[in-house]
Amino acid sequence: MTRLPESRLEYLDVRGLRYAIRHWGAADAPVVFMLHGWMDSSATFQFLVEALKQDWHVIAPDWRGYGQSEWLGRPYWFPDYYGDLEVLVQHYSPEHPARLVGHSMGANIAAIYASARPQRVAQVAMLDFLGLMATEAKDAPQQLGKWLDHLHDAPELRAYPDHAALQRRMQSVNPRLTPERTAFLAKALSRVRDDGKIEMACDPWHKVPAPILYRIDDQMACWHAIEAPVLMLVSDDGFVHERFGDDPTERERRLAVFRNLQVETITECSHNLQHDQPERVAEALERFLRRD
Repeated sequence: MTRLPESRLEYLDVRGLRYAIRHWGAADAPVVFMLHGWMDSSATFQFLVEALKQDWHVIAPDWRGYGQSEWLGRPYWFPDYYGDLEVLVQHYSPEHPARLVGHSMGANIAAIYASARPQRVAQVAMLDFLGLMATEAKDAPQQLGKWLDHLHDAPELRAYPDHAALQRRMQSVNPRLTPERTAFLAKALSRVRDDGKIEMACDPWHKVPAPILYRIDDQMACWHAIEAPVLMLVSDDGFVHERFGDDPTERERRLAVFRNLQVETITECSHNLQHDQPERVAEALERFLRRD
């Protein structure tokens, strides 16, 4: 397949919010949803889409409060992402179960949605996500207190004088990025503020911690309920390794709950494997994804 053209944006009303939906490929090609992670946006998949060998219609939303979708300017409620995904699946794949590819937070959303709507999901690919660290019930009051504290002052994002400064920052955080890819990301994932400075295109309210604790047992119960085949791509220097590299027992405990799971490790890459090794990720995805 020849190199895909630049993506195109469509705007759609999703549960009362203006959503930006990014498309690559022909409209009549098999549909794949790509779901971005926390403090990111849909253009993050550009290199991965370019690396695909087969023809796909890739659909990637900017989640609410990200990229060019509508921002709330107030705290977010995570289950809304499941509701938003349901609308998107019904709109773009009304007659066929959906193929879901999610990175990090997007993988979380894809997996939990697949557990609740097994008849609407054909396959799930989870990119470098195996849940957050376990919490303890005794910390619940403190967690709520942190959330209340943040409501008094609006959160802010770090600002940069220009795109070149953001590019330097990105490359210092991830030296694996080529200058060309970093330059693309610095522009595609950011926005220009009214004062002319540059910031990541994410509502700063996403930085506010949730008022309730993360419950890994609830997550694992949902993972066990997934009927679709699951592909888990783990970065050798990513968040799964960072969180569970020293605790293989916990890693295996979590993996064991999936009914139909394939696990592959992508080497020489960070958490953002779609940036560092898009060709290897694309190859693994196309081995997994069914086109019928």
